[in-house]
Amino acid sequence: MASGTLTSSEYIKHHLTNLTFGQHPDGSWGMAHSAEEAAEMGFMAIHVDTMLWSLGLGILFIFFAARAAKSASSDTPGGFQNFVEWIVDFIDESVRGSFTSKNDLVAPLAMTAFVWIFLMNLMDLVPVDLIPWLLGLLGVHFQKIVPSTDPNATFGMAIGVFLLTMYYSIKIKGVGGFLGELTLQPFQANNIVVKVLLIPVNFFLEFVSLIAKPISLSLRLFGNMYAGEMIFILIALMYSAGIVMGVFGGALQFVWAVFHILVITLQAFIFMTLTVVYMDMAHSEH
Repeated sequence: MASGTLTSSEYIKHHLTNLTFGQHPDGSWGMAHSAEEAAEMGFMAIHVDTMLWSLGLGILFIFFAARAAKSASSDTPGGFQNFVEWIVDFIDESVRGSFTSKNDLVAPLAMTAFVWIFLMNLMDLVPVDLIPWLLGLLGVHFQKIVPSTDPNATFGMAIGVFLLTMYYSIKIKGVGGFLGELTLQPFQANNIVVKVLLIPVNFFLEFVSLIAKPISLSLRLFGNMYAGEMIFILIALMYSAGIVMGVFGGALQFVWAVFHILVITLQAFIFMTLTVVYMDMAHSEH
């Protein structure tokens, strides 16, 4: 446990609290020093740790991708180039299998989604107390280093995908075609009067289905990663329960970390695949 003065519930609560910047009840702006202060800051508060870690990992991805592209050679490719090419081929095959139209944006979007989310998820394998303890020495009160355990991050990515699908749906099908999809299916009729009467029912069903896509996309990623982080935190609590429990906790942590690698990769792959599928639906004429 990071601090012997914390109870188990306080320890868990501390690890699940973001470093939050926002407006205090007295009107001043600053960092929250407790979970209660963070909650009082409301909707306009910023989770600083989520922003910094997600942006930092995104920049890291861009740096290594640019480095691989700059040093690419067809004569004697190195190990790093082979690794990058393997990822590109893997994503390219996945996109070809799910996307039936033509859009040069989709493959780079899929690669960005997969690698970026994988890197964010990968932070879950860092010992839960290590970075918060190091930053605590500098006076940082809270620190969550796994951006995908923050619903603000997962919803932000899902909303970005949703807006792209809306844009291409309207661009390719036109406003009339897009509205027709929302109002003229799934129930159809040849009689014009019945068709008009079915419009509210069709719109309700299709609108719910439309909104459910970004919600499910974000909550699936958040829920799985949040649960994984919670298990790591609970295992970390075992280290303060004596030598026997500490040894058992260490073995359990190793087993869970190995299994969690599959979860990390799978969640990135699912988010990428659904992104491609939703883009394909947006490009479909039917």
